Amino acid sequence: MTSPEPIRQHAQQVAALPWRRCGTGEVEVLLITSRTSRRWLIPKGWPIAGKTPAEAALQEAFEEAGVRGEANVVPFGSYRYEKLLKDGTLLPCTVTVYAMDVLQELEDWPEVSERERRWLRLDEAQALIHEPHLRRLLCEATCQMLLATARPMQDA
Repeated sequence: MTSPEPIRQHAQQVAALPWRRCGTGEVEVLLITSRTSRRWLIPKGWPIAGKTPAEAALQEAFEEAGVRGEANVVPFGSYRYEKLLKDGTLLPCTVTVYAMDVLQELEDWPEVSERERRWLRLDEAQALIHEPHLRRLLCEATCQMLLATARPMQDA
């Protein structure tokens, strides 16, 4: 079997890194599974016309993970990966990540039947993530960094 051929264009995506402080004071992040490969990742998607990148990331978190919250307009970080398209080609993507302070976790959401979600400590999340650049971003994350970047959008 041959490997998919990369295509030359480069795409931009946005993602939310949903987090919360658990009862022990530790910070946990929310991971979801992809619809097809079932690999663990964070909610991400394409920019949305009429929304800022941070707002689009919040929308993805609602649709894919069933959470609502607040994000800073300043990105937390970014990572790169290659998206496998339906025609078998690879699309290089840069994903801009926004830390999201989760305020509400819904029991029902648009993709509830298509994905799993799981709250994890940062070290646990790193162990589950297959994508090396996203794993590296989580390795660099500390509770202090998350708390420093998770400021409500209305404060910006």
